[in-house]
Amino acid sequence: MISVLIPTYDYNTLPLVTELHRQLLAENTNFEIIVQDDASPVNENTNLNNTINQLSNCRFERNDANLGRGQNRNSLIQKAKFDWVLLMDCDMFPQSENFIKTYLEQIKNATNSVVYGGLLYQNEKPSKEQLLRWVFGKSREEIPLSKRLSNPYHYCLISNILVRRDLLLAYPFKAEIYRYGYEDIVLILGLKKQQVPIWHIENAAFHLNLESSAIFLDKFHNSLQNLKWVLDHQIIQAEDTALTRMYGKLRKFGLTRITAFSFGLLQSLMTKQLLSAKPSLLVFDLYRLGYFCQLNLR
Repeated sequence: MISVLIPTYDYNTLPLVTELHRQLLAENTNFEIIVQDDASPVNENTNLNNTINQLSNCRFERNDANLGRGQNRNSLIQKAKFDWVLLMDCDMFPQSENFIKTYLEQIKNATNSVVYGGLLYQNEKPSKEQLLRWVFGKSREEIPLSKRLSNPYHYCLISNILVRRDLLLAYPFKAEIYRYGYEDIVLILGLKKQQVPIWHIENAAFHLNLESSAIFLDKFHNSLQNLKWVLDHQIIQAEDTALTRMYGKLRKFGLTRITAFSFGLLQSLMTKQLLSAKPSLLVFDLYRLGYFCQLNLR
C-alpha cells in the first residue's frame, strides 16, 4: 500500500525508521521503507543505518556516487513498488502515535493525490550556535493548519508529504538542481502549474537536526545560487518567490547594484548579528536579498 522513502546523508536514520516500522506493523498493511544514503563517508552512522536491513520490509542502500538531493529522491521513487509514497527527510520524527494511521486513512479515502502533514520544531530553545536555524524554522516552516490551508502551495514542504507515485514519476525532481535548496519549491510550483491540488492535514513531524547557524547561513549561499539558476533558465518566474519578487522590483528601479554594494559593506556586521544570541529574520531576509543581488552582478 505505501512506500516510505527517506533520502539521507551521513545521518543516523535508525530511530526514525524504527518508529515508522513499529507504526506500520501495528496497522497490518503492506509497506516498505527504503533509506538511501547519497554516498556520504563511511562512518558510525553507516553502521547504524545498516541495522535497518534487519527490520522486515526495510532496507538501507548507499549510492556509489553522489546523485544530489533531487536525483537521489528520483532514484528512490523509481525503486518504490507501491502506488503511494511517503517522502520524509532523515532528520524528521513523527509527532503522533497515529502518524502512519492518519496517512493510511488518506490513502483509503483517495480523494487527493498530494497530502502534506506539516512540520514542527521543539519549543525549547537550542544553544546559541543553533539559534538561527531554530528561529527560521519556527517562523517560516512551522505553520498552523489554518494558515497552510489559506495558501496550500506556498506553505508546503517535501520533508513530510504523501504523494501518489505515478504523479512523482510524471513530474520528477529537477536533476539539474544538484546542491542544497529550491528543489522542493520547483517541484511544488510544477504541481501548481499542472493544477494538481495539495491537501493539508494535521499530521506533523518534528524537525530534529539543527545545524549550526554558520552552516545554515552557508547552505543558503548554495540555495541562492540554485535560485539564480532556476530563474535564469525560466524554470520558475520572478513572481514565484518573495525574494525574486523583491529582486525584480529593485531591478526595475535600477537599485540592484547599490544593494549589492551596500551588502558588501555590511555583510560582516550582518553575519555577526545572525550568529548572535538574538538572530533577526529581518536581517536574514536583507542578507539573502543582498547576496542574491551580488550573484546576479557576477
